[in-house]
Amino acid sequence: MAEVAQKPRKSSWRVLGMALRNRKTGFMLLFGFASGLPFALFLGTLFAWLTEAEVDLETMGIFSLIGLAYAFQFLWSPLIDKVDIPVLRRLGKRKQWIVPMQLLLGGILVTLALLEPRTQLGWFSLLAGIGAFASATQDIAINAWRIDVADDKATIDILSTVYQMGYRLSSLVGGALGLIIAARIGWPQTYMMMGFILVFAGAVGLFAPNADNDAGQTSAHGDDQVRALRFAGELSPTIRNRALGIVGLLWAGAIGVVMTFMIQSMTNAPEDRPNPTDFTLNVGPWIIVATIVLPALVAGWLAAKKRDGTYLLQQDAPPASGSDYALDHLYRALVLPLVEFVGRMGWSLVLILAVVLTYRICDAIWGTFAYPFYLGELQYTNDEVAVASKFFGVGAIVLGLAVGGWMLTALGRMFTLMLGGLLAALTNLLYADLAIGGANMQALSDFIGFSALVESFPGGSAKLARLMITIGFENLAIGVAGAAYIAWLSSIVSKQFSAVQYALLSSLTLLVGTLGRGALGEMIENQGYYDVFILTTFIGLGAMVLVGFEWIRESRSKAAAGIIAPEAGEGLPAE
Repeated sequence: MAEVAQKPRKSSWRVLGMALRNRKTGFMLLFGFASGLPFALFLGTLFAWLTEAEVDLETMGIFSLIGLAYAFQFLWSPLIDKVDIPVLRRLGKRKQWIVPMQLLLGGILVTLALLEPRTQLGWFSLLAGIGAFASATQDIAINAWRIDVADDKATIDILSTVYQMGYRLSSLVGGALGLIIAARIGWPQTYMMMGFILVFAGAVGLFAPNADNDAGQTSAHGDDQVRALRFAGELSPTIRNRALGIVGLLWAGAIGVVMTFMIQSMTNAPEDRPNPTDFTLNVGPWIIVATIVLPALVAGWLAAKKRDGTYLLQQDAPPASGSDYALDHLYRALVLPLVEFVGRMGWSLVLILAVVLTYRICDAIWGTFAYPFYLGELQYTNDEVAVASKFFGVGAIVLGLAVGGWMLTALGRMFTLMLGGLLAALTNLLYADLAIGGANMQALSDFIGFSALVESFPGGSAKLARLMITIGFENLAIGVAGAAYIAWLSSIVSKQFSAVQYALLSSLTLLVGTLGRGALGEMIENQGYYDVFILTTFIGLGAMVLVGFEWIRESRSKAAAGIIAPEAGEGLPAE
């Protein structure tokens, strides 16, 4: 096999500088901020406003439905990949969804500012629900845009890191800073300000670049994929339609279950409404199985039949028309993304899914119990937790993302993925120390002078310094791990089906969280927090073993393709 000549290695600082000067990076920061702000406003800050407006808890419970839009956003991700919006398609394949959603979100926030939540709760909840749907939709499109526009200057590694920086900063602005602003100027004025920020983001987003192969005028690429289904060597329409029937029924059933739950929650009396937490915990995993696991098995079967030559067209078939044309488009939207992914990855998909399911498991499960641990177990005040977690913690994550971005360019994606995950796993031991008194963390804080620094501020104490330094180390590690994980996840999907494949893979964290929280909560009740942190440490270390195998797989894959010693900062999404 002919080997590809090794390129001259560029300095990691030069690669990083090229990426940060690229206009795509600036727009990625903007899009990351616009992605995180609605999430913070609809799923956090909004409840503070409703509480001040004296809306009762039972009525507020309906607003927890908003989170379902984010949890199950992959259900409509095929639309983002396949459907073009008339007139707006000229903006570009992804911007036709991003910009309108941002403008819509801005308009909704401004409208909410004009409503009185207690007396106009019906309109308030309807607009908040539409806003959450629009926010989740823009998330799908923004993730796909990041993958589509990545190149050798604005690499997928840097774009993924910058996206998370924008997202984390917006959670601070929409969360803690939003509370501070509202205390001074009022909730309506705060939400109106946030709405204008999103309108501004949408207006600026009009000028964001498109992918190089996106002419912005037609959907010819998607139509070409549909027409290609009738070429010789492709699977026969009969077998494709059978597979589409199975996958379509599974998706229709999942969507029907979610819609039924939403209707019951919106129309039933408060005492008869289904519990959103129970729904996510008990039904959520089955929705994942129906829309991801079982369709993946069907896709694997189709990929195997295509490889062994079974059920293939022997010659070009006539172009589809009527119902056949519609079925081919549905197949391209629902089944082909999985067939492409399974066919490209083969049995390596098992390893990839194992990494996806375990790498962020500590974050996915632990986050639910963080505040009970801080406030209940350790007896910190709300203000202390806000300072340590929201302000200091967010700053530590942003710093970790910056370090992770540099490591991606200087040391490579897989090394950063391994090191970040290892550090994130080991930081559970810091919390284990807190759970038994925090003597070691206190000694460390005192030794480096951090306790004295915190005590010099009003309200500061050695106890607060102990919590801050623990959260700081954890969030630094999470920043490094998060930068590497999102970059790796973005790199393994195809640009042809980026919206669907990324949404499906990222949604698997829902499966981990919903299955793990119940068991973890029971373990906390029976054994206490210390044993839980030891367990999550070992789970994290187990995930690193899987990352090691994935590192070997990627190295062998590159060697088989004749790629020798790629320079730091490279690593574009798979085509």
